[in-house]
Amino acid sequence: MSEPNLPALLQRFFTDRLLRQLGASPHTVAGYRDTFRLLLRFVSQRLERPPCDLQLEQLDASILGRFLDHLELERHNATRTRNTRLAALRAFFHYVAVMEPAYLLHCQRVLAIPGKRYERGSVEFLTKDEATALLAAPDTTAWIGLRDRTLLLVGLQTGLRNSELRSLRGQDVEFGAGAHVKCLGKGRKMRCTPLRPDVAEALAGWTSSQGAGSESHIFPNSHGTALSADALQRLVARHATTAATTCPSLKGRTITPHTLRHTAAMDLLQRGVDLSVIALWLGHESTETTQMYIHANMRLKEQALAHASPSGVVPDRFRPEDSLLAFLEAL
Repeated sequence: MSEPNLPALLQRFFTDRLLRQLGASPHTVAGYRDTFRLLLRFVSQRLERPPCDLQLEQLDASILGRFLDHLELERHNATRTRNTRLAALRAFFHYVAVMEPAYLLHCQRVLAIPGKRYERGSVEFLTKDEATALLAAPDTTAWIGLRDRTLLLVGLQTGLRNSELRSLRGQDVEFGAGAHVKCLGKGRKMRCTPLRPDVAEALAGWTSSQGAGSESHIFPNSHGTALSADALQRLVARHATTAATTCPSLKGRTITPHTLRHTAAMDLLQRGVDLSVIALWLGHESTETTQMYIHANMRLKEQALAHASPSGVVPDRFRPEDSLLAFLEAL
């Protein structure tokens, strides 16, 4: 039996399986690509062989387990990132199990590697005062400051993801009656998100001042191209640091573009919007994902506590009539 060619299998996995059969999105392909770049470098260093000379059987459950530990212990990746990398490895070995049945047992050992459980932190979102301070942070007398304030305003109201904000183009915005933005979200789902009148006005003023066409990015960098994911992260963090000088509750907190998304969801929930509508607004697959905002909403919990307040009836304590039951009760 000839050894399966790992480079050829990996190339076919990306071109044939992901792109042609599954039609995976560029984000999915990029995530899988990064996983295998990290893996091949790790294994190559451990085995002292170039990646193109590695064999499939060398990518066994043992070395993949050490790779996952390396991600957490040396690269300091979060458990969720570790599980995401593992999902990419599983997808590849599912493909190998079909294409190379002789290595089915080898693949099953890899597929048996479990995902790691992790603690879900509380949802990080901004209060009304914190959001106001963040919007006041950019210097709107400069081009970059006006862009940043408009971007933050759109992010706080629409709840668009990092990639969705960065990819917005002129053709994705409709003004006038029924103003809204269109975006292609996770799972290649197209959705429309309405704009408040003040947000629509600010966005219209920004786009008209740029004089950009329908194909141009609404929030470009200084070179006129799309912002990178890291650039948007730094943009939000920088203005959060500035806002902390006037809003002490922001000090020491990590504010990200996803915080803006959480803030939009919490604002809708506190206004009494149904959970299923919020799920549609954010582009969630189901309301199960959206339920995390209920757990984070202290106002809803306080309302539940108010409904559970004492009615004025003093509860009586159970007292057993039988002496033997009284003895057992006293234990």
